[in-house]
Order: sequence, then C-alpha cells, then structure tokens
Amino acid sequence: METTTSNKHKPHIAIFPSPGMGHLIPLAEFAKQLVFSHHFSVSFIVPNFGFPIKSQKSFLDSLPEPITAVYLPPPVISNDLSGSLNPATLVTTGMTRCVQGLRDSLKTLTESTRLVALVVDAVGTDAFDLTEELGILRYVFAPFCAMSLSLFFHLSKLDETGIKDYKDLPDPIEIPGCIPIRPTALPGVIQDSNSEFYKLFLYHAKRYYLADGIIVNSFIDLEPGAFKVLMEDGSGKPPFYPIGPLLQTGPTIDDGTLCLTWLDKQPRGSVLFVSFGSSGTISQEQLTELALGLEMSEQKFIWVVRIPAKNAANGVYYNAQSNKEEDPFDFLPNGFMERTITRGLGLLVKSWAPQVQILSHGSTGGSLVTVDGTQP
Repeated sequence: METTTSNKHKPHIAIFPSPGMGHLIPLAEFAKQLVFSHHFSVSFIVPNFGFPIKSQKSFLDSLPEPITAVYLPPPVISNDLSGSLNPATLVTTGMTRCVQGLRDSLKTLTESTRLVALVVDAVGTDAFDLTEELGILRYVFAPFCAMSLSLFFHLSKLDETGIKDYKDLPDPIEIPGCIPIRPTALPGVIQDSNSEFYKLFLYHAKRYYLADGIIVNSFIDLEPGAFKVLMEDGSGKPPFYPIGPLLQTGPTIDDGTLCLTWLDKQPRGSVLFVSFGSSGTISQEQLTELALGLEMSEQKFIWVVRIPAKNAANGVYYNAQSNKEEDPFDFLPNGFMERTITRGLGLLVKSWAPQVQILSHGSTGGSLVTVDGTQP
C-alpha cells in the first residue's frame, strides 16, 4: 500500500524508445538522472516488432529498480513491411504501428502512477496524439547532436526547393548555425528525397514543432552555433534542453567484460572496431568480403557480427523472426575463425558490444562504424 501511494504522488515519466542500443543507452542514462537526481519514476514502454532483441531486454532488465520496462504486444505486420525496405523505414513504420499498444499501456499507467509526460524517440511523434487524450506533456529525445537537429528543422525548407537528390548538388549545403557541408556528407537515408524514409522523416521533423520541448544529448559549449539558432526567439520552435553528454555508467552487459579484457592485452592503438549498429545488417556477400578484407589486412580487430540480411538494404528488425535459432558466426567464410581468431588476430562478438567502452580504450586505434543502419 505504501508503494502504491508513493507512486501516485511521485511524478512519472513514460519513455517510448525505438529499438537500437545507440538510442536506448542514452535514454537509460536520462532515466537514471530523472530517478536519482529529480525523484521521478520512469517506465520504458518498449515497441515489439514480433521477436525479442536479446541485448535490448538484457540491458533494460539490468537497470535500477525504480526504472521499469513494459513490453508491448507485437502489432499486425502486413506485407508492405517487406524485407526490401530500408531498415530505418522499417523501424519508423513499426513504431507507428505500436501506437495502439502504447495507448493501452499509458492508460494503465495513469491508473497506478501520476503520469505527467511522455518522452518519444526521434521517430515516435505519432504518439503525440495520445498525450492530448491523456492531458500530459510530450517531449522528443534527440540522441544525436544539435547540428543534426538544425538540419532536420531546416529539412522542410530544403524540400520546398524541389531538389530530388541532395547528393548530386555541386555546392555545399548551408545548415543554420553550422558550417556548410558537402551533400554527400548528409545522412545516407535522407540524401534521396524520393525515398520512403526521407518522406517519413520529413513528416516527423515537422511534428517536432508540436513538442513541449526537445531534449538533446549534447551541450551548448560543444555546438554554440547550432544551439543559438535552435533557441532563438520567434522561431516557433519548442524549447530545447541540452543535457548531454549522456554516457553509460556502471557495468555493461553481455560481452563487455570479454571485449575489455581482450583489449587490455593488445598494443596501444592497434585494434580496429567494426560494428554496423543495431539495425545495420549487411548482406551475405558484403559479410564475406569484409571478413576476407580483415583477414588479408592482418589488422587486429573486434567485429560485432550480426546475421546477414537477404539483401543489402534490409535490417534485422523484420527478418529476424526466421533467424531466431541461427548463429551469426555460421555465416562467416569457412576457416575464417581458425585463420584469425585462434591466431589472436581478432575477437568476434555476437550482435552487440559496449561501443563507448571499446572506443575509449587505449588499444582501439580506429573504427568502421555506422549508426542504426545508416550506411556511409
């Protein structure tokens, strides 16, 4: 009875994350700050794409007890969410289809807690409609930098120019508050304005204006120009709250100890870290070429290996149902592990590794990394 009464008086925040450890980890650190520094209670309401993501569930289950996780039932997945879609498109569409389940979970929370706000990930703005029903505040959490946010707010103006392929533009693109950048340096998933994901992201970027605030994993001294533009009066944008850097603290999960122990034994600056993010699955052909390239290079490496997609554009989120029992290492070239791992040339990790700890380790000298399926 005491716990129930306490929960009713303590302000409660619901967080609706997208799948992907690069998004989930900073959100978890944000949740810890809310709980331990501001005495909120927090629930993660986790979208379900029809199969478990082991690393995600293990991570959420390891969080301190005041932070809870609710796993939504899988939505109805129709044929239009085919394996040929870009993984970012699959995730964005899947998030939208989980909104009905989110509604039910939020209503349950209103009965047992003093729910005051919903925090959604960058592509979760369809959940804003629920906040109006429940009379709670709504925030966007941006796990990326302020420069990216400035680009996303500027995207609608770029779109009005009618340009179809930004990557083909001859001149650098002017982003408010930032230095001009080459068109080919734009995130790959938005370079083509005809792509499905571009249209979806433009839709969400426009809905950022509906937020009660945007929480940014960055800080003003790092990006003064971008924040100055974002925060200027009269822009019509919502308030911005730079709270970064949010870095993982405490013990990690899964293969963290193994990775760091192995790194401790390597020469300084000698190891290449290879990872393609939570949704950045490559094809079988690409996986084979990468393996052979690492072998021929004689370069020490840590490689986070995931089950290959049926085609290069696919991600893990919607083809994983047929791969539940498969081992990512089974897709490596014959003899690769014997020729590399047993010789001490590298370390293979299944599906997930503690990226921050690896990249900050003195033995790591370089990385081949993409984030959440955004291919270079």
